[in-house]
Amino acid sequence: MIKFLDLGKINARHSDEINEAVRRVMDSGWYLLGRENREFETEYSGYIGTAHTIGCGNGLEALTLILRAYMEMGVMQPGDEIIVPSNTYIASILAVTENSLVPVLVEPDPHTLQIDPDRIEEAVTPRTRAVMIVHLYGRCAYTRKIGDICRRHNLKLIEDNAQAHGCLYLEETESGVSPRRTGQLGDAAGHSFYPGKNLGALGDAGAVTTDDPELAATVRALANYGSDRKYVFRYKGINSRLDEIQAAVLRVKLNYLDEENRERAAIADSYFDRITNPLIQLPTRPEPGTSVYHLFPIFTRDRDRLAAYLSERGIQTLIHYPIPPHKQECYAGWNSRSYPVSEQIHATELSLPISPVQTPQETEAIIEAINSYR
Repeated sequence: MIKFLDLGKINARHSDEINEAVRRVMDSGWYLLGRENREFETEYSGYIGTAHTIGCGNGLEALTLILRAYMEMGVMQPGDEIIVPSNTYIASILAVTENSLVPVLVEPDPHTLQIDPDRIEEAVTPRTRAVMIVHLYGRCAYTRKIGDICRRHNLKLIEDNAQAHGCLYLEETESGVSPRRTGQLGDAAGHSFYPGKNLGALGDAGAVTTDDPELAATVRALANYGSDRKYVFRYKGINSRLDEIQAAVLRVKLNYLDEENRERAAIADSYFDRITNPLIQLPTRPEPGTSVYHLFPIFTRDRDRLAAYLSERGIQTLIHYPIPPHKQECYAGWNSRSYPVSEQIHATELSLPISPVQTPQETEAIIEAINSYR
């Protein structure tokens, strides 16, 4: 069986260092808000290129805390609108509605699968306060046009970077192309370190990155019960903390992130170069570095038949995602809406295995099976 993602093998690559990191935490006797957390926040800020990283419980809480902090700072209030992609994972939208804000769904570009910059401006109203871009599948969603729209309309730009650790935006400057990492392109970014992510912990974990010191301080307090000083509670906060063991594990795995992203990219190159079945549609090929290939989506009319065909040949696949957000039961009031581009993506998408421990032989078997599908 070719697993979709073999987490056991991925973590086994670094087992000696991970075991040492866990023992270090156990021996320290300090398990929350300690040295490992501080060191990881410093190292991750240096990697992403932001002044601040605030560890928290998971990616959903990272996004929720950003929006809540903006409300506490007076930047937003209940009923304000946040533009989000209509084809995103539900967490992006849950963070908006959790804060009594209004998600405004905008269709993706069918070629890049990212929010369509040409559709954003027509969705802006006097109540719009932010655009949330989602670097879906590990591909950079930011464009210069999105940045210009946010500046002209005085909107916050929030990144959902849950799937794109290490991804680059290639900024054109007078002196040439300057690469910048996702997670530092807007005003704030939420990150997930769920075990299956490119940078994955051994449980739930997340972080917020930002250059805004007031936002950073507010997020940090909100995540610690609303306290910025012990037993003094400025806000009605929550408990959302990155524990010391997860921070220590992430410190180990951060050292290998770029290398493992390159290994993913090599597999993606093979898929792009050698999948030739006319029944299969591939996404447009991004520029090198602008995707970290958290997922490799393909599209076909009879997705379930293809999935069954591959399963019979020992190849595990997943669907990201079978039901679009506006058709979910939890947002029943949206169920009659039509977002045809998103609906087409959700009806035809199938994700192929792609990981740093996938062997060339496994990649070859996947390509041969797909090309032989009729």
